[in-house]
Amino acid sequence: MSRKATITQKEIVNAAFKITRKEGFEQITSRKLAAAAGCSTQPIFRIYENMDELKKDVYAKAAEYYEEYYNEFNKSHDCPFVDLGLAYIGFAQKYPHLFRLLFVSEQGNDSKSMYDLVNGKDENVVKEINKAVAKGVADAQQLFMQMWIFIHGAGCMAVTGDFDLDEQASVGMLESAYKAFCI
Repeated sequence: MSRKATITQKEIVNAAFKITRKEGFEQITSRKLAAAAGCSTQPIFRIYENMDELKKDVYAKAAEYYEEYYNEFNKSHDCPFVDLGLAYIGFAQKYPHLFRLLFVSEQGNDSKSMYDLVNGKDENVVKEINKAVAKGVADAQQLFMQMWIFIHGAGCMAVTGDFDLDEQASVGMLESAYKAFCI
């Protein structure tokens, strides 16, 4: 009888990511993860010394997931920072556990900064700042900081269920904030 193929690190990370997405990383136990991955706990501890090591890989996968989400998000608004805000708030509403992992929990020195996550490989924030400059904003970097505080607050409120505005109302709020901060 041949030996069963061993489970890979990728399969463990994928199983942990699914649990995180559905329930939150803090809900992962070695037994729950083993059941989700279809293995015993032994391969998990052979690959990972502890849950913090696993969390780094799940965090990296969640960061990639956010970047894909943002890249696929329909960006159709002329007002700077509106699409950035809508995508961020939408991600928080749709994937609250991943949002908490990426943007609310402390990850240590190995994780990306919030700015790096949102900016992404395509320099999403830089593009929005340039869009504001093209509209005549004198200090677009300062404007971004003000908008970002507003956007992050809305994202956090979405995770707790306190931000339940539809897209049209969200666009109105983001555009109003932009105009108010431009003064």
